[in-house]
Amino acid sequence: MKTMVLLYDTSCIYEIVILNYFLKVTGKEMIFVSPEGNPVMATEGYRIEAEDRLDHVNPGDVELLIIPGGDITQIDTPEVWEYLKNVHDSNGRIAAICAGVDVLEHAGLLEDAESIHSCEKDVVTSHRITTSRANGYVDFAIEVAKQMELFEDEADLQETIAFWREFQRVE
Repeated sequence: MKTMVLLYDTSCIYEIVILNYFLKVTGKEMIFVSPEGNPVMATEGYRIEAEDRLDHVNPGDVELLIIPGGDITQIDTPEVWEYLKNVHDSNGRIAAICAGVDVLEHAGLLEDAESIHSCEKDVVTSHRITTSRANGYVDFAIEVAKQMELFEDEADLQETIAFWREFQRVE
């Protein structure tokens, strides 16, 4: 199973970098895709090479699909909405932050799910979908990591929270 990051021009990489780190260090197979498989220019000025086109990855092979925020015009399309629905229908998880959540709403995936659009929380998981406000990027990473069962145990989770959320030095 693959963990996929959907990139597009203006993707806000800072919103997903901690989550990407958690996934990579725990051995998840990650793939970075864009709608056409083209390189993208992130909001922060990074040029990122996509490994493939979105539609070249079988939705049934996606364990987790991550959508960062940014100017979603490139990905807020019926083709992407259909792909997201197929991932979700195949029991894949979807995690979106900031404007990435709007793509899920436009795809109809939030109709029966609690999300940041339906409550005041910064991060919400409902029906295998995690949504987050932009300022919740640390909690977003921790929540998705919990959903993906990336922590070895409660002590590992608490150490992660202390380091990333509370800025405590961990020995």
